[in-house]
Formats: sequence, structure tokens, C-alpha cells
Amino acid sequence: MAKITGADDVQAMFSRIASRYDLMNRLMTAGQDTRWRREVIHKTRLPPDGRLLDLGAGTGDLAREAGRQEPASWIVAADFTLDMMQVGRTHDTSTNLNWLAADALCLPLPNETFEAVVSGFLLRNVIDIEQCLREQYRVLKPGGYMVALDTTHPPENFLRPLINFYLHIIIPNLGRIITGEADAYTYLPESTESFLEAEQLAAKMKEAGYQQVGFRRLMFGTIAIHWGSK
Repeated sequence: MAKITGADDVQAMFSRIASRYDLMNRLMTAGQDTRWRREVIHKTRLPPDGRLLDLGAGTGDLAREAGRQEPASWIVAADFTLDMMQVGRTHDTSTNLNWLAADALCLPLPNETFEAVVSGFLLRNVIDIEQCLREQYRVLKPGGYMVALDTTHPPENFLRPLINFYLHIIIPNLGRIITGEADAYTYLPESTESFLEAEQLAAKMKEAGYQQVGFRRLMFGTIAIHWGSK
């Protein structure tokens, strides 16, 4: 089994699974991820003509949801995996969605550009989460909102054995069948368990300067939506 340890490995992994990434998300979450993305965009309070950055956009699911909710908005979908964005562009029929190759730790964007910055399953994959949060804060306009959908460390309760079975047995085998990439879907559950607890991520957001920080757990505590304002 190939060990995924650094940014280059993560980039290569997402390139390999790009064509089946959206399908696996639907299957792993029983279709709930589409509802979560609607909630993420709703929490940004994006004005009708606002600017939104979808960071770590992948195939652009969050960016397209923003376009559905606010058709007059101006949206940038940014990612460092070109293969993911190329798959996303095949589904892109909007005129307000712009694609950008970018590193989440060093964005090629001016200060205070966006009314909203969102991400879906980005933060657990970056090598420097504090820098990633600072960069999002930098490009956010005063009064704007950052909202992140991501995994969180599963809680210790009576469901933990079932959660472990799902993460370590069901998901890797499903990934092997659907994508042929069992390694990728072994890494993803492992990154879920090694990622910050929801309270820890909220604390880091406050340290980065965000205000009105809050979060909501989903899917038996394995997923969380975090938000904060500038």
C-alpha cells in the first residue's frame, strides 16, 4: 500500500480518483453531502451580487451550489489538482464560475476580495492549517464569512465500533470497487481520525482572527460545518 504523506502525494491521489470523486462522495454519505453543501452556502450570507471563493474546490460542487443560490454572484473555484477541476469543468454550464489553479497556503489573490470563502473537505488535507486559515482571512472582506465543511474526529461513544467498521472496512472496499484506488480511500478515513476535533478547529479559527465562530456536527459526529466572520 502506498503511503500518502505530503502535499505532492495528496495531489497525485486526487488526480487518480478525480473521475469518480463525486460518485464516491454521494455513496459514502448516502447523498447527504448535497444537503450539507446547500447549508454551507446558506451560512455565508452571500449577497446577490457578492463574490465567493470555493477553496480546494475539486470538481466545484460548492461553487455550483453558490451559483444556484445566487445566480448573479461572481464565483472563483480554486484548487491545486488540475485533474479535479478539469472533471468539474465538464459539468459547468454557468457563466459566473471562474476556475483558478492555486495553492491554499499561498493564494494569488488580492486582500479583501470576497464576501465569502468556503471549502469542502480541504482543511484535513493541508500541511499547515494555521496558514490556510490566515490566507482565507486575508482575502475575505470585512464582515464576510468563511464556512468550512470537513471531517472531524469521531466521538467516543457506543457508536464508535460501527463508525470504525464503516471508516476502515466499508469505505476502502467501496473505493476499491468504484475507483480501483483502495489506497486513497484508506487515507481518507485515516485523515478523518487524525484531524482536529471540532472544538480544536474552532479555536484555531479564533486564533486566526475570525469572530462569531461556531460549528455544527453531522453524520454521527464525523462531519462538521464551521463558520466565522471577519
